[in-house]
Order: sequence, then structure tokens, then C-alpha cells
Amino acid sequence: MTLTLDAPLVSTQWLAEHSQDTDMRILDCSLIMQPNEDGSYGFVSGIDVWKESHIPNSIYVDVGGELSDQTHEFTLMMPDPEAFAATLKQKGIGDNTAVICYDRSNHAWAARVWWMLRVCGFDNAAVLDGGWKKWLAESREVSTELTSYPPATTFTLRHRPELMVSKEEVRAACDEQETLLLHSLPLPMFNGEVSPYKRPGRIPGSVNLYCETLLDPESNCYVAKELLQEKFSPSHSLEQKRVITYCGGGIAASANALALTLAGQNNVAVYDGSLTEWTADPDMPMETGEAVSN
Repeated sequence: MTLTLDAPLVSTQWLAEHSQDTDMRILDCSLIMQPNEDGSYGFVSGIDVWKESHIPNSIYVDVGGELSDQTHEFTLMMPDPEAFAATLKQKGIGDNTAVICYDRSNHAWAARVWWMLRVCGFDNAAVLDGGWKKWLAESREVSTELTSYPPATTFTLRHRPELMVSKEEVRAACDEQETLLLHSLPLPMFNGEVSPYKRPGRIPGSVNLYCETLLDPESNCYVAKELLQEKFSPSHSLEQKRVITYCGGGIAASANALALTLAGQNNVAVYDGSLTEWTADPDMPMETGEAVSN
């Protein structure tokens, strides 16, 4: 009988008790930040870090490589769902498995894989609350064994295209009263004070909530549901008919999509290309400065 996950998060204690279950698949989804000579930064595969130490029975999945569309002009775009499902099936993820995603930072990489699984209709997945940071803080068992899983027999694709939206859909949403655009990066990027993208600022009409502010800084866990709802309250995110989250490349946006789900908002989409795509198109409008409250 396959273990069934009934919530988007699992605790470190729960995972420690279930990590050796035969139908469990644990994915280290981390990419590692790497500074560039010009002061900017990029992300590289975390495979070497995973090899040094990881949660027992976990495998590494490369969000920037095998789980991104390598033919697209922009990085980190979701692959064709059939290709994504085929990759995961080969790694041992299928209809008779449960999946736990974790990373070594603020849950954004893990949330990205969790969200892409949802796009494909795979719901028996969760994110490890507190991630690697909490696992280590609790002195839990770690491993250097290079784990792998046998390929899955079936991965039934149930594509949900409405969960990952395009530039054109976001442009249309700018004029929709019932859709909220949620910028998921730090406030200075929202205001346009700093920007690693083609143009500074935000998509017009959007509001800001940095995904990392939804975590307890000591435990690295998401704050309780009531506090999450309180943090989303100024933006009215939970009252809107629909919320589209965005960031630079759909990663922090996935973390906010997870947090919105935890808080009770059931109509959420992620703008896959986010500001990397939006700012590269001069026809797409931008705002800078402090947002004016209505």
C-alpha cells in the first residue's frame, strides 16, 4: 500500500520515521548560489554537495539541468510535462510512490519541484518543513551513500496548465480586478532600487511579499497557518479570486505558491518566465518606486 501524503509539508521527525519506506522517494532539489566576477550571482548544480552529505535514502535532482527546459532561451523554465514526467519516472517516481522534496536554503527549490509535480497532476508529494538546515540542527542521521531508485512502472500525467501561466496570461491579468499579481522577491527589487534583470521594478499593479519572510528564522520552518494568513493579509492575497506569483525565474514564486496553499488560497498559479522573461520584452510595462495603496 502506497503511503499517502495529506498535506504540503512534512516534519523532520516524520521523515526520519519514514525515510526507509520502500515507496518513499526523497529528493534533494538544491542549487548552490555562486557569485560572478561582476558582482552578480548565478546557481550551479548541488550534486557535489549532495555527494558529501545528504538525508539517507535521498537522491539528487538538478532543477537547473534535467528538470528545466534546456532548449528555452530563458533558464529554469519548466520542461514539456511529458518530458518532465518521463525524467521523474526514470528516477523512480511514479503512481505508487510518495515524494518528499527538500533543499539547503529557504525551501524555494524544493517548492519548485513540488509545484511542477502538481502541474503534472502528481499530488502525493510534500516539502520537508525546515529542510536540510533543520535536519542538521537536530543532529539527525546523514549519509554519503549514492542512492538511486529503480525506474517507476507508471507515471500517470494529468496536466494542469492553469497552474503555470505565460507572459501573455500575466499581461491580461494586469487588467483583471479579480487576479492579484504577487511579487516574491525582496522589497528593494520590487521598488526597483536593485535589479539583476533587464529592467528594474515590478509588473504593474502587483504587490510584494518576500517568500523568505514567511519562515521562522531560527527553525527555517514555515510559520503557523494563522501567522501566514496575517502576513498575507495586507496584500489581500487570500481574498482574491486568483493569485499569480512571480519572481525572477519562477523559483521564489513557487515558494510563495506553497505558502499561499498552506494559508488556504486554492487558486494559485506561477508565472514561469517571471521577470527574466518579462523584462526582456520592451513591450511589457514596468513600475518602480513605492507602490501606492488604494
